[in-house]
Amino acid sequence: MAWIVFVAASAILVLAAVKMAQYGDVIAVRTRLGGMFVGALLLAGATSLPELLTTINSFGQGVPGLAAGNMLGSNMFNMLLLAVLDLLNQQARILRRVAMTHALTAALAAAMIGMVVFFILADIPLKIGWLGVDSLLLILVYIAGIRLIQQNGQASSTALEAPEGEEGMALWRAVLGFAIATTVLVVVTPYLVSSSTEIAEITGLGTGFVGTTLLAMVTSLPETVAVIAAARLGAYDMAVGNLFGSNVFNMFALGLSDLFYTQGRFLGSIDPAFALVGMLGLLLTLLALVGNIARVERRLLFVEADALLIILVYAGGMIFLYVRGIG
Repeated sequence: MAWIVFVAASAILVLAAVKMAQYGDVIAVRTRLGGMFVGALLLAGATSLPELLTTINSFGQGVPGLAAGNMLGSNMFNMLLLAVLDLLNQQARILRRVAMTHALTAALAAAMIGMVVFFILADIPLKIGWLGVDSLLLILVYIAGIRLIQQNGQASSTALEAPEGEEGMALWRAVLGFAIATTVLVVVTPYLVSSSTEIAEITGLGTGFVGTTLLAMVTSLPETVAVIAAARLGAYDMAVGNLFGSNVFNMFALGLSDLFYTQGRFLGSIDPAFALVGMLGLLLTLLALVGNIARVERRLLFVEADALLIILVYAGGMIFLYVRGIG
């Protein structure tokens, strides 16, 4: 029964998140925002909302390890997706096509992941009210970083077109659709969390590993759909910006989640073993950043070396986490 609920909740979540991204696309066109900024902020925030809602619901069900694994594991899956997408587009190498454009977003993602790993290991017991100072710093870094991305995006913005079939949609309809899709996500997420917890108990894998793998993959499926659609339209800035931006938003969401965690500091309650998941996400993000800014074409037969390396590191990391019994 747990698997049936999980699959059904996953399908509804993905559909709602995809519609949210489509409406976000229309909002971007109507408000005349640049493709880079929209990919790194609006689209990334929309497709990463399932991770945030999953984290908040995990608190209510007493499984913070599921939340930590989901957020940090999503970073890893996003970079795997970027590598696979880059590998499949042999004629238009995505990482090369947007070289340097998203270095700032990727660097911000790496910095914030590094901060999270440090805060998990350091366990700094400082709070303002019930909010940890470490979480507050993550929120402030996110705000400052997004401001920089916005300024950079204004200088190199890409023209956007509304999704096919929605060219004439009014802004108010897009905003209403965005709000409805968000409501559906809020309703379905508790079922996804509860079924994931049951699956962790049935399989004996633990909530941490299930969050890092299975749940992270499901909550990242909206990014998968959005990125494939953007790449098919040739909107490579939005595709890459969405994935790097999702990693940024995930780390911001970890800090923001502390507002809903009433048992103490959220980052302080995370098992230090999850720092391994964070470090793997950081390594994969840095590898993708190198692939973004490097001009050298290296191939092993017909396979791009940087994309292949990311895939191998992800696979090796998952095996390592399974052997260690993370969470």
